Amino acid sequence: MRDKNSIKIAIIGAGPLGIAAGRELLQQGFTHFTIFEKEDAPGGTWHMQTYPGLACDVWAHSYNYSFAPNPDWSSTFVNQPEIEAYLQKCAKDFGLEPHLSCNRCIVAAELQEDSRWLLRLDDGEEQLFDAVINAMGNQHTPVFPRFPGMDSFKGPSWHSAQYDHSVDLSGKRVTVIGSAAAAVQIVPEIAPIAGHLTVIQRSPNWIVPRNNKRYSAFAKKLFRKVPPVLKTLQALQGTMMRFVHGAVIMDSKRMQMFENMGLKFIEKAIDDPGLRKLVTPESRYGCKRPLVSDDFYPALNRDNVTLVASAAKSITEDAVVTEDGREIISDVIIYCTGYRVMDFDRFEVVGKVGKKLADEMKKGPYAYKGILVPDFPNYFLGMGPNAVVLSVSYFKSAEANVKCIVDLLSVMCERGIKSIDVKPERHKAYNAWVVESCKQFSWGSGTCKNYYRDEDGHAPFLYPGDYKSFLAMRADCTIDQFVTR
Repeated sequence: MRDKNSIKIAIIGAGPLGIAAGRELLQQGFTHFTIFEKEDAPGGTWHMQTYPGLACDVWAHSYNYSFAPNPDWSSTFVNQPEIEAYLQKCAKDFGLEPHLSCNRCIVAAELQEDSRWLLRLDDGEEQLFDAVINAMGNQHTPVFPRFPGMDSFKGPSWHSAQYDHSVDLSGKRVTVIGSAAAAVQIVPEIAPIAGHLTVIQRSPNWIVPRNNKRYSAFAKKLFRKVPPVLKTLQALQGTMMRFVHGAVIMDSKRMQMFENMGLKFIEKAIDDPGLRKLVTPESRYGCKRPLVSDDFYPALNRDNVTLVASAAKSITEDAVVTEDGREIISDVIIYCTGYRVMDFDRFEVVGKVGKKLADEMKKGPYAYKGILVPDFPNYFLGMGPNAVVLSVSYFKSAEANVKCIVDLLSVMCERGIKSIDVKPERHKAYNAWVVESCKQFSWGSGTCKNYYRDEDGHAPFLYPGDYKSFLAMRADCTIDQFVTR
């Protein structure tokens, strides 16, 4: 048996996942851990990103920890400042502040002969840990397509993840490259300000109404004073999320229902028949991330907004050139081009016999049950490949993942186990099941192109099942499935 307080653990990242991991460690009696955060405060993507209109596209009362419901959400869908404040309050309430190490960036992790991990920080400091929980989120590394001539553009430009609020867009010719999650939130906010706004759309996305409603002071008081009411609302929103999840099963009646809903929304919200055609998706519902917005389509109706249905090809000193040859004169360019959701080379991770995690992940990426990769013992992935469940909020996936990891750490202490690694045969069998199971969903089918899928057609982001099966898989993640020493 090993004393839990003698185990030194590193958590990398203080977003929703890192905060959940820290709380779970404390709940199970681990106190000797550090949460490294590269930003100046906890909150993850909700602290780092601040673009206009940034909001969650999941019902608010589902988008929080199950053990920390928030009766004070202002509306059915909430904006970035509220979510950031909620996460920072949770970090404080859970007693994590003494464990936080902000403005500390990990630049390398290397397995030592004694099974500990050596972490190198950007200031040159080195620290040793018995285990590492990588809790970095999936929306931290912006995708910047390298268009020819990008560096020649003379005006200001930035990615939505690094929004420059110092630039006044009043009267400017603004071009937004991209028309997905960030764009549908930014465009309605800046359209009334810009002189002219051009939205460059490579391919249209399915959008359904958000129907956002503000909660009255009475409703929030009721949620606070009568917890069963809040629990009922959470259960209702959870049921709605599971219902929506059924729409991504290929050729299901529910998929057809949501496609019809999206088409009716286009018909109702878009005035011009030609514009309706441009925004009508050709892919099946759920192939790409479905979007929710009440005001993106109305913004496209504005006289000062133009939708260009052709991908960007190159950039000049004052324009964006599209694939169909159009030259869009621009004063400002905003790149809404997404993120590298499976990014394993933010810093170098070296395991057994010099293996590098980034190189191993180029083969898939694969991880056993989303948390461990062979030859990287005790290096746990808080949100690894195929560990996000579409039918519930990110918070529920995070809670289940970190509980599984900390449960394993507890058993290691109880049995005096120094390290655990993945059995190759189990790793191979599990991921063969994942690859096959993904094919039943629109986002994992062979005809679909999206950020869920890599160049080889593997869909490494989402778990290919519902939340019930995900919890069963997590419960079945026991110590006997690993190589121990």
